Amino acid sequence: MPEVVARGRKPDVYACAYCHLPNGLGRPENASLAGLPTSYIIRQVEDLKTGMRKSSEPRHLPAAAMTGVATKATDQEVQAAANYFSRLERKPWIRVVETTTVPKTHVAGWMLVADIPAATEPIGQRIIETPENLERTELRDDTSGFLAYVPGGSLKRGKLLVTTGDNLRTVPCAKCHGPGLRGSGNVPPISGRSPSYIVRQLFDIQSGARRSSASQPMRPQVVSKLTIDDMIAIAAYVASLRP
Repeated sequence: MPEVVARGRKPDVYACAYCHLPNGLGRPENASLAGLPTSYIIRQVEDLKTGMRKSSEPRHLPAAAMTGVATKATDQEVQAAANYFSRLERKPWIRVVETTTVPKTHVAGWMLVADIPAATEPIGQRIIETPENLERTELRDDTSGFLAYVPGGSLKRGKLLVTTGDNLRTVPCAKCHGPGLRGSGNVPPISGRSPSYIVRQLFDIQSGARRSSASQPMRPQVVSKLTIDDMIAIAAYVASLRP
């Protein structure tokens, strides 16, 4: 593990593994980097530096923190981190469950955490992604993954959108992201990734907050006609696939 991944560089650069975890699979508030092409990771950091990749929500602190790190990391540090994460194995990390009722949650540590004492509420049109084991997650235990509750019917609706485009509402994802959505060339794999993250990226591309040359083709062809409910369904189905 490179020094920049394990410990970072004081005072400017956080250890990459603190947020993205040593296994590179990340948490709902950030990106999974494991198995991404080296050149793709480097390009995303460059887009953060130039402002071509932003969050639609200025208050989303993990995105702001990543921008700060990207602008201070050296080219050598970025290359070392990209090499490390690209070689890691992608593996099942998120358990997707369709439901109408979910635990009540609150925001803590940039993610949703179940209330104590436990209570439930209707899921509505939301994705509720929470740690399988909060204590282990807070200790950065990268053997403990996440549970994503999604609205009933999401997987069926998402499969239709992802695999057929649903009568030109969007474009079948495999056209670019490859068989099984496991990536193709420099196009990243998206199967088995955090549904919270997938929704944010679809929304950011649709809003223009994410506007690099690589993501621009998605705006008119893939996301322009999608509603938030469509994005939730797509993200739920994609997350349910084996990485």
